[in-house]
Amino acid sequence: MSFFTDVSSEMIYPLLPVFLSVVLHASASAIGVVEGAAESTAALLKLVSGWWSDRARERKPLVVAGYALASLARPLVAIAQSVGQVVAIRVSDRVGKGIRTSPRDALIADSVDPSIRGRAYGFHRASDHAGAVIGPLAAFAILRWGTVPLRHVFWMAAIPGVIAVLVLIVAVKEVPRTIVPAATRRENGGPLGARFWAFLGVVFLFTLGNSTDAFLLLRASQLGVNEALVPILWAMLHVVKSTSSTPAGALSDRVGRKPLIVTGWLVYGAVYLLFGRATAAWQAWALFAAYGLYFGLTEGVEKAYVADLVPAARRGAAFGWYNLALGLGAFPASLIFGAIWDRVGATAAFTFGGLRALAAAAGSAMSAPGRAAAR
Repeated sequence: MSFFTDVSSEMIYPLLPVFLSVVLHASASAIGVVEGAAESTAALLKLVSGWWSDRARERKPLVVAGYALASLARPLVAIAQSVGQVVAIRVSDRVGKGIRTSPRDALIADSVDPSIRGRAYGFHRASDHAGAVIGPLAAFAILRWGTVPLRHVFWMAAIPGVIAVLVLIVAVKEVPRTIVPAATRRENGGPLGARFWAFLGVVFLFTLGNSTDAFLLLRASQLGVNEALVPILWAMLHVVKSTSSTPAGALSDRVGRKPLIVTGWLVYGAVYLLFGRATAAWQAWALFAAYGLYFGLTEGVEKAYVADLVPAARRGAAFGWYNLALGLGAFPASLIFGAIWDRVGATAAFTFGGLRALAAAAGSAMSAPGRAAAR
């Protein structure tokens, strides 16, 4: 399901800035508005949908609704005639993502034994990133050898999106849960707990230094990476993400979550510090590969850690808060990073991001234990 969804999404997303600027003649500020509105909407809905899924008899209907809405809305970019229409379509797509993400993350925790929880989340992220490799390559192949207009690629992205929804409806089975009555939810479900909030605090601190990957692509271009090779560089990043996510998740099941998270954040900090001081194109390729390793070490492991730290009855809400922290931190992170770049320079901006990551790694090392009791 996640693989085919990302194939569909990544057939469109890398081409969207080109479509907006070349076809619809949108400014850079307008492109920023499109992405900012879309991601802010998704972040808020992830909290609401996670909270609601804890109270619903089943999480799957919310997951189905989210994936179906996104799969329906995403290809409509093909008929957009204005920036405003693209904003509406992108927001609808992200509304779908906001509805599905937290219930889906909780559904994964509900569905697997705690002893393999890290591997399960790692495998999910690996599937996502595998789709993110295939999607851009499929779009490139269609444009290169299919000689079709850009808008036709957007329509074709509907095919893997429909497959994803069908797989979800037919193949995904939800494990029955006991719903805690509202009057006794706090006593039986329990609060989210101080360890969860401490971890969320350091995640938010890290995210404030975690700017959009567009800056990395811009830096790679400055270092001499040819524009024609940028899609290959992007695909390589996702290959590293995909191949490292499952082993890292499985390793966290054995040694604990925190060592992997701290290591991943240290890798991120080192990559950003080195990106600011790089001088050659080959260094950009090497640093992008290391950057992919950061994702493999942290994405699935962080989600497994969230599931470890909270009662089963509160998983939806916990993932809602976690995803909200990621969404709220990412937007100002990009604004701050861009402002430093414009006023001081790329080296200062990447140094800022790197030091933020190192501070978060230190905070994580001093916070909650690396392995919580399985629930």
